[in-house]
Amino acid sequence: MTADDIAATVARALELAPVVDGHNDWPWELRLRHGSSVAGLESGFPGHTDFARLRAGRVGAQLWSVFVEDLPPGSEGRNERAVAETLEQIDVVHRLVEAYPQHLVLARSAADVEAARATGRIASLLGAEGGHQIDESPGVLRMLAALGVRYLTLTHNRTTTWADSATDAPHHGGLSDRGRAFVRELNRLGVLVDLSHVAPATMHAALDVATAPVLFSHSSVRALNDHPRNVPDDVLARLGDNGGVVMITFVPQFLSDSYRRWDLAGRQGPAPRVPLALLADHVEHARDVAGVGHIGLGGDFDGVDAMPEGITGVDGYPALLAELAGRGWSAADLAGLAGANVLRVLRETDDAFAGNRPPTELVI
Repeated sequence: MTADDIAATVARALELAPVVDGHNDWPWELRLRHGSSVAGLESGFPGHTDFARLRAGRVGAQLWSVFVEDLPPGSEGRNERAVAETLEQIDVVHRLVEAYPQHLVLARSAADVEAARATGRIASLLGAEGGHQIDESPGVLRMLAALGVRYLTLTHNRTTTWADSATDAPHHGGLSDRGRAFVRELNRLGVLVDLSHVAPATMHAALDVATAPVLFSHSSVRALNDHPRNVPDDVLARLGDNGGVVMITFVPQFLSDSYRRWDLAGRQGPAPRVPLALLADHVEHARDVAGVGHIGLGGDFDGVDAMPEGITGVDGYPALLAELAGRGWSAADLAGLAGANVLRVLRETDDAFAGNRPPTELVI
C-alpha cells in the first residue's frame, strides 16, 4: 500500500466516524497546573492537550475524566472530600465548555456527539474514574448521572469496600454483593460500567451481572505485556457476548514489558523505546480476541508523562490509524476503532441514561 493509499484510507475512516477517546485527564491538569482556571487556553497549554491539537487529531468527542485522587484508607475526610472534589472537576469541564463554545459543547448521548460534529465542535462527555468518588452512596451515583457522568470506573488504584482493584490487595473475590448491586444500578441508569483499573476477578464478576455493554476506558492487553492494568484474553473474549468495548490506551508502561520493568526499577538510565508499532500490536491483538466491533481508543493523555514514539499529544490519533492502514485495515474497521464502536455502546445505553427506566430499589 502506498503512502497515498494509506492517507486516503485514514481520511475515509475519519469521514465515517470521528475519533471518540475514552479517557483524557486535562481537567485534572487544569486543577493542578492552572488552579482550576479555564482562562487563557486558546493559545495552548503545556502537556498533551490543547484545542489546536484536538482539531489536528480529528477528535470529535472526548470522555473527559473527572478524576480525583483516591486517598489511603484512614485519611481524614477521604470519601467526603472525593465527592466534593468530583463536583469541582465536573464544574471545571462545564466552565471549560462555557468558555470555549467555538470548540466544545457538552454532550450526554450519541445523538449529542453527532450534533456536535455537524456544528464542527468537540462533544464533551464526562467519566468518573473510581468508585471512591461516590462515597458508597447510590444517591451520589444517581446525582452524578444527573450531571451527565456517562461512565464510572469501579475502582481506581485502591480496592473499595465493594470492588477489587487491579493494583491493590483483593477483598471481595471481585465484587461484593453491594458491588453487584452497584453494577445493576449503573446499568439501570445508563451509566457505563468502566472496568479499567479493576482486577480480572472484578471484570468477570461485572460481566456476569451486567445487562448492558461494559467499557474499558483506557486499558491495553495482558497477553502482550503482563501489567496488572491490562486486560486478559479470557475477559476480552467475553466482550462479544456483552457488546462492550476495550479502548486501548497509549501508556508506555502498559504497552511495553521492557518499559514496565524500567519504570518499576526506578527509571535508571535511558527509557526503553516504545515504538508506535507496539501500540498497533495491542490494538490488533484486542481485535483478534474481542472482535473488530469491540475495540476503541483511550489515550490517557495528560494522565501520564510519556507516550509512544511519534505521539506527543492528542494530535497523534491519525498516526496510529495510518500505521494500521499500512497493515491492511479497511476504512470501515478503522472507523469502528476510532469512534463508531463506542458510539454504538452509547446508543445502546442512551435510553436508560435519558431516564426511561424503572424505579430503583437501591437506597443508602
